[in-house]
Amino acid sequence: MKLKKIAAAVLTVAMMFSMTGCNAITIDGEENVATGEGESVGNGSIGFSVSTLNNPFFVTLSEGAKDKADELGVNLIVVDAGDETAKQTSDIEDLISRNISVLIVNPVDSDAVAPAVKDAVSKGIKVISVDRVVNGVDVDCAIASDNVAGAEAATEYLVSLIGEGAKVAELQGTTGASATIDRGQGFHNVADKKLNVVASQTGDFNRSDGMSVMENMLQADSGIQGVFAHNDEMALGAVEAIGSRKIVVVGFDATDDAQAAVKAGKMAATVAQKPDLMGATAVETAQKILNGETVDKEIPVEVELITK
Repeated sequence: MKLKKIAAAVLTVAMMFSMTGCNAITIDGEENVATGEGESVGNGSIGFSVSTLNNPFFVTLSEGAKDKADELGVNLIVVDAGDETAKQTSDIEDLISRNISVLIVNPVDSDAVAPAVKDAVSKGIKVISVDRVVNGVDVDCAIASDNVAGAEAATEYLVSLIGEGAKVAELQGTTGASATIDRGQGFHNVADKKLNVVASQTGDFNRSDGMSVMENMLQADSGIQGVFAHNDEMALGAVEAIGSRKIVVVGFDATDDAQAAVKAGKMAATVAQKPDLMGATAVETAQKILNGETVDKEIPVEVELITK
């Protein structure tokens, strides 16, 4: 009987330790307690998975986030997916393993990133999407420019310069990215009614790809009078391909190079976003979440058409 009582006592103590352990996560020697369903876990750090740092727009987005993190005194870990969906998935899993409390994600592909983001959510990590959405996941906050309205304004301006019925080409961004979808929608909302869209192809938000795609478009149809590019890098690539031809080019993002091209008359216009403000807002929102404050599900950042 004594042996049975001792065994029962040992089992009871073991169960108590086991139950206590369910609420603790230990990584790198740090113990962090989950505070309950719906509340953030982790060590208080913020992870930021950015789609690429080989693009001035996203460099500025990242710098805005870093500057705000320094100002607030929070730990921000930035990882660069290099425009590769597989690497972004791996990056997010790595951030999860590093016990972050909030994940800021700027997707390469809004669909492809979803499983990794769902994994973060399942572990109690709060998620903020920035510039691009995460399809099929209910994130805590989505911060983005009004890409549809910006593209509509850019296309209306294009119409005013080349006239209704003119032949135009569209340089699309990375397939599957929400910015590509929204900017394409804004362009076609206007162009399908007022212009003749003779070519539409992806340039992957990349300058060199934008140039080669534009060269192919011009070989196929020399009568193109206008171009709408989903970002400035592709627009600048198109400008190189166009050379001395009289073709009107409109971009999106208002990078320094694009604004210089507008001033020089090489580009007609670009749509100004505020990537530094988006990055700063994302970190500021993450800090509010860490403090237990309620944040808006969507935070829009205004856009503006920049012309000469």
